[in-house]
Amino acid sequence: MIRERSGTGPRDTGLIPMVVEQSGRGERAYDIYSRLLKERVVFLVGPIDEMSANVIVAELLFLESENPEKEISFYINSPGGLVSAGLAIYDTMQFVKPDVSTLCIGQAASMGALLLCAGAKGKR
Repeated sequence: MIRERSGTGPRDTGLIPMVVEQSGRGERAYDIYSRLLKERVVFLVGPIDEMSANVIVAELLFLESENPEKEISFYINSPGGLVSAGLAIYDTMQFVKPDVSTLCIGQAASMGALLLCAGAKGKR
C-alpha cells in the first residue's frame, strides 16, 4: 500500500485509481494498491514511522502466509524515518521465508537506504 504523510497524496485527495476485473461471477473493483498487493507488490512512499512500518510488516507476513515460496517485490521511495520503525521492517524482511526483492523508485535515504540494501542477495 502507498502511504503518504504530506496531505497531498492520492489517499489524502481521494484520487485512488480503481481496477475493475471481470470474472465468471461478475465484476470486482479494487483500489490499485490492493490489486498490486495481490500481485505481491509492497510500497513504501514517504517517511518511515510506526504506522507505515506496521502496515508493511503486516503485508509481508500476510504474503508469506499466502505463499512462502513466491518472491515479494518491495518498492521504496523514502527519505528515511524512525530507526525503530525501520528496524521492524528490516527484521520482518529477514524473517519471512520468501525472497524480498527491493527497488528504489525516487529516493532511498537514511533508513530507506538500509531497507533497500536489506533485499535478498542478488535482488536489490
